Parts: sequence; C-alpha cells; structure tokens
Amino acid sequence: MLQHLITQDAGLRMVPTDRDKLTTGVGQLLDDLRALPEGADPARTRTLSRWIGIGQMCLGHHAEALTFLRQSLDLAAASGNTRAVVATSLNLGDAHRYAGDMRAADALYRSALGTARSHHPELVDFALQHTGKYLMERGELVGAEAHLREALRLRIAKGDTELIGSTQAALSRVELLIDRAAAPGSDDTVPRQWNGRWTTWLQSHTTARSPDRWAEDFPAIRGAVRGLTAHQRVHPRHLRDQPFPAELITAMAQEAEQALTTSGYLHNGKWNAAVGDAANRFAGHVDLAAVVTESTGLEVEQPHNGVYIAYLEEGQFLDFHVDEFGFGEANLILCLKHERSAAAPTVSATVFIGADGYRACDLAAGECVVFDGAITPHGRTPLAAGERVTLISFGFRARDAAKRSAAHLPAAPH
Repeated sequence: MLQHLITQDAGLRMVPTDRDKLTTGVGQLLDDLRALPEGADPARTRTLSRWIGIGQMCLGHHAEALTFLRQSLDLAAASGNTRAVVATSLNLGDAHRYAGDMRAADALYRSALGTARSHHPELVDFALQHTGKYLMERGELVGAEAHLREALRLRIAKGDTELIGSTQAALSRVELLIDRAAAPGSDDTVPRQWNGRWTTWLQSHTTARSPDRWAEDFPAIRGAVRGLTAHQRVHPRHLRDQPFPAELITAMAQEAEQALTTSGYLHNGKWNAAVGDAANRFAGHVDLAAVVTESTGLEVEQPHNGVYIAYLEEGQFLDFHVDEFGFGEANLILCLKHERSAAAPTVSATVFIGADGYRACDLAAGECVVFDGAITPHGRTPLAAGERVTLISFGFRARDAAKRSAAHLPAAPH
C-alpha cells in the first residue's frame, strides 16, 4: 500500500522517500479506515491499521504507530491468522525500537521468530532480518551477524534479488560497525571481513542444497576456489578406524542430545549446543592434537574450543561457507551418531569444495574429518527422510604462529 513511499536511511531504518507524499498516503488510509461500515471484514480493518501504523512509524509519529500496529496485531491474533501475527509483530517490534523501547521490541522479535520457525518457515528470513537489525542497534554485533547470515542463506535459496540485496546491505553495515569497534592496531578486522565476503560470494554462486547442480556450478567458480584453497593449511581428510573408545563416543552423544534439547540454538541452519563434561573427558583421554598432526602434518595445540552440532529434520542442510579465523587453523568434526533409513536413496554428508571439485564425506559414528575451516569452503547436503546426525566440532591452533596469519589471502571475487 505504501511500499513505494518508503526507503531506508544509512542506519537501515525505514524513512519516507517523500515526506509529504507519505503523509498524504497515510491520511488516505485513515479516511478509508473510518469509512468502513459496521461489520466490515476484520481482515480489511487489520490491513489498513497495519499500514497506517507502518506509515506513522516512518514519519516518526511513535504513539500513533504503536496504537495502530497494536490494533492490527490484536485483530490478527483474534482471527487466528498466525502469518499476520508474525508480520505485524515484526512491525510493532520496529515501532517500539524506533521509539526507544528496546525491551518491548526484544519480546516481539523473539516471539515472531519463534512462531515463524514453528509455523511459517517462509517468514523466517524476514524475522531474522528484523531481529538482526535490532541486535545491531543494541550493539550485539556477533548475534546480529549470525542472524543476518542465516537470513541471507534463506534468501539466496528463495532467489529474490531484492531481498538478498537488503540483507547484504545490513550485513555490510554490521561489518562496518565491527570494524569500528575493533581496537586500534588489531588485525581481527581483515579476517572477519574476508571470511564474510567469501561466504557471501560462495552462497551466491553455488549451494550445498542441490548436489545435482555441482557439475554445472563448478566451472564458473573453479579459478576463484583454486586461488583460495592454495592457501590451505590442512587439506580435508576423512579419518576412519580411529581408536576412539566407543563408550566415550556414546557418552558425548547422550550429552549432546540433552544439551541440544535444553539449551540448543539454531545457527546458520544447524543446531548448536555447548559441550560439557563428557566432551571434556573425551578431549582429556584422547590426544586429539596428535590425531590432527599425524593425519595432516600440521603441528597443532590441544583443542581450544568445541561445540555440539546436530541436523535433525528432513531437508536440513548447511550451505557452503568459510569459518571465522578465531575457530582455529584446523578443524576436526567427529560423528557421534548418524541415524539413517535403509530405504533412503541418499544420505547427508559433509562436503567440501576444492581445487578439483566437490568432495563428500559420509561420516558414521566414530569417524571424523579434519580440514581448514577458515579457508576450505564446506557445508552439509540435505538430510533424507528418517535421517538424524549429531556431531562435535573441535578447533585447533597451529603451533607455528606464522600459520595463523591472514596476510596475502586472496580477496573474495565481486
């Protein structure tokens, strides 16, 4: 109704393209709302109230915006239209944010994102986008970046260039704020920007969702990927028959299931949870640094971090990306549990893009893969029906400090 009269300012807030025209447009909608006869379709009332509220918000009339958007949300809830509840909750969250009430905004964004995930997956990217911009304004830049990257992945899958551009603009804004927040002389800025730009480029040129596209995609990205992976400190290696104690693998699988159930969070399309005592016992019992060093030739310290990862739903996948440098120079992903249906024609696999194409690693429980996550594009293909995968990922730092340098890395293509 008023979309053509609204744009975004440098801070990514909605503002009028022409204030006078937007004022006139809002006035016309107010006249339309007042002219509705008694007993009019509540959906019409809800829609008019929503757009009047959005327009008033863009004009800076906070009290009016909150009144009309709350009316629209109440009508959506009363009718049981959960799709409208999600959309209007995001608008009302924006209105509270613009008015400076971050607590009310937070509750609305969280509620909208939760409802979208459970009932309207087609709206998850919108909820992530609004929540990411809210977190950006709160100064929670890591969380903002995570939400926006997930939104970008979903929007690339949709193929809507306008939505992709909107999220890329928000990500660029977050990256700029992260750069400004970096301490003077810090060298963290370059790796963070670099990895994010490579991930954006990769996801706009290929996808782990559709293995059938790989042969078609690869010729267009071959040169860029070869230039990137020439800097790998660890080449991907699928390690089978490692002498890991089975009881420790089982204990971690049980701990992961509990952690994911009670405190798991969705990040970049996969479920994550913090590791606990079982993982610490495993790392203390098994010389993982020796496993990585012997299999790759890169001398590393014992793991400095770890996280449980799970893929639990049919079709769930992880699109191609490169990790932030802070996770380490080497990664080890160990499979704790891989349930699969014998009837499924394919199974999900960890997949890498290298100089010669795509390589998939189907990990069974107790098997692992080591690679350089900061430089090697990697992801996971979609789960088949009846499939569930639980993993643990460890990060290692190279003993040679020179191996940690981000100098001389190739810039992401435009």
